[in-house]
Amino acid sequence: MLFPGYEATMLALEANGVIGLRLTKIAHGGVDAGLEINLMVQEKFDAAAEALTTLVGGGSVEAVLSGYRRRVTLNARRLSLERKTR
Repeated sequence: MLFPGYEATMLALEANGVIGLRLTKIAHGGVDAGLEINLMVQEKFDAAAEALTTLVGGGSVEAVLSGYRRRVTLNARRLSLERKTR
């Protein structure tokens, strides 16, 4: 890990891409849009719980940022693949 500022900056940039992919999917409407919204909300709760567990367990801010980046990367891959198969 380089430094927390780098991790935070990369998280912001990567999350921005996922936000765009999600908004596009939601804008198309239909069942998939509703499922994506539900998944997004559930993931927010899960990510917050993971972050809290990490911090309470003595983990670092860097570990929390890495966890969020991992989740964002997985979402970016999933949404990109779904977009290509349409």
